[in-house]
Amino acid sequence: MIGRRHLLGATALLALLPHTAKAKDSGRFVDLGKVRSNYIAPTKVVIWLPPGYDNARQRYGVVYMHDGQNLFDPKRSNFNKVWAADQSAMRLIAAGKVKPFIIVGIDQPGEDRGRQYFPRVMADLLSPAVRDKLTSQGNGKPIISDEYLKFIVSELKPHIDRKFRTKADRKHTAIAGSSMGGLISLYAVTRYTDIFGTAGAVSTHLPLGDPNWTASEREDIFAAWRAYAAKELRKPAGRRIWFDHGTETLDAFYEPYQQVLDAALEANGWVKGRDFSSRVYKGTPHEENAWAARLDDVFGWMLKGW
Repeated sequence: MIGRRHLLGATALLALLPHTAKAKDSGRFVDLGKVRSNYIAPTKVVIWLPPGYDNARQRYGVVYMHDGQNLFDPKRSNFNKVWAADQSAMRLIAAGKVKPFIIVGIDQPGEDRGRQYFPRVMADLLSPAVRDKLTSQGNGKPIISDEYLKFIVSELKPHIDRKFRTKADRKHTAIAGSSMGGLISLYAVTRYTDIFGTAGAVSTHLPLGDPNWTASEREDIFAAWRAYAAKELRKPAGRRIWFDHGTETLDAFYEPYQQVLDAALEANGWVKGRDFSSRVYKGTPHEENAWAARLDDVFGWMLKGW
């Protein structure tokens, strides 16, 4: 029999041992490495699976996000700062504001980022003069946004749906990005209406190129966005789009373009608040820390009803 003295000694000894708390489940990353494609150069893809994924049988909605280098790990970021997309997702899930979901981060290709994220159809809606000026601002190579979206829709998404427990339908498939990434997200929900139900267009670079346009050039771009809304986006048909912008640095140029696009959407039957959101974050610049600070708002609106 163990005496009281020995019990007290054992209790004291246990008190001196390191306290081991149950580790918090913060989800899990899966690095697919560079995914080969028939349409674009091999592209690195990193997936975040939500807490509880490995011990559950349920299926999950998926958010595809651009500029994957800047989503999760500051060491991989172009600017040593990130959206912290997984942290935002965990906060919302823990608070019961959204159902658990999967994030698929797709790296951008460096110097080819602009031509990969530029909506191809917009080039056809611009005047030749503005189109030529945009070409001179770039590297002169062909626009490959259609090829990039084909990679996502016909190669990457089918692989994700096979390998992971996803809800593969349109309602539970979203796509999001910032700046030029906002443009390609808008283009995705335009081109693939049967695949993407929701787009997140954060600090969308609606001026398309160098924002220091002349008044006539700016009017030409306004007209192109009106035509885009009428001819390409058309009626909402169950789709939803989040738009936002700040008011500092590059975002300071965006308000008039966003107002034109908002009005064009409303003229075409889109209802603000229901079909699209258009938020202004005063005092915020065009950079990852600002986007991280409002990502709870973005995800919360985009994933409502999932």
